[in-house]
Amino acid sequence: MKKISVVLPVYNEQEGLPAFHQALRQVLDGLADRYEFEILYVLDRSRDDSIGVVRQLAAADPSVTGLHLSRRFGHQLSLLAGIDHSQGEAVIMMDCDLQHPPEVIPELLDRFEQGHDIVQTIRRYDRRVGFLKRMTSRFFYRLQNTLSPIEIQEGAADFRLISRKVANVFHDEIREQNPFLRGLFRWVGYNTAIVYFVSPPRVVGETKYRLAQLLTFSIAGITSFSKLPLRISSLLGMAMSFASLLYGLFIVAAYFIAGSLPRGYTSLIVAMLFIGGLQLVVLGVIGEYLGEIFDEVKRRPLYIVDEIVKGQPK
Repeated sequence: MKKISVVLPVYNEQEGLPAFHQALRQVLDGLADRYEFEILYVLDRSRDDSIGVVRQLAAADPSVTGLHLSRRFGHQLSLLAGIDHSQGEAVIMMDCDLQHPPEVIPELLDRFEQGHDIVQTIRRYDRRVGFLKRMTSRFFYRLQNTLSPIEIQEGAADFRLISRKVANVFHDEIREQNPFLRGLFRWVGYNTAIVYFVSPPRVVGETKYRLAQLLTFSIAGITSFSKLPLRISSLLGMAMSFASLLYGLFIVAAYFIAGSLPRGYTSLIVAMLFIGGLQLVVLGVIGEYLGEIFDEVKRRPLYIVDEIVKGQPK
């Protein structure tokens, strides 16, 4: 039987973990005649007792392993930690808040058996999901695809299956400090399939991606793959220089035609403030890229595992 790893990042999911594990176990048990499963809960340092719940699950289910990270490293690095510690011939990544339905797993495995190395899911929101959530999600993908050469299909989620071949690429070669996995899984190529699913409203807990986090996530994706913001900054600088040249020619012409320089205190102040603000924006764009370089050159560990909780064989 093929061994399949299920990687599950956890952050403040104490209330929903038992219900999720029960739903996941029900699906996996239905596939037990063909596959052996390992379940890897990767725990970012949470404010609640998520680690205590995982210990209880591991005590009752020998297929469960908990990786307790030393601090909060974030959702993307939690997924990478799970990939690094997985042993299966395929790795399924999903959230444990039931917004990634376990019922989709058999379809992911079917596509894997057909020879696909990456099976990417595309989220379709339930009608009960709020308008704001839909709009922020749509804005995220449009901004990402406008500024980045790597196009990500709208609704692409961190719910996917990858083969061991792809997992080894991330384990051995792709070791970015701030990985944007949705883009990286598109970048690596390989034979990819798409599976659609309906995301139900969250019943327990709260979303970890609010508007501010979504914007930060988007900036990470843009700076990981695109130099377009830097080029836009250069074009803005050239445009402002050209506009200044035209304004200078206008003043010279006005002096020779009218015999005096035009009054311009207000316009001068407005122009100075505008140019100063533009300079700060450009410096901010450059700073984002310098920050990415700063993180990379330090070569710190991507994550630190504080404790491994192993399920005990019955």
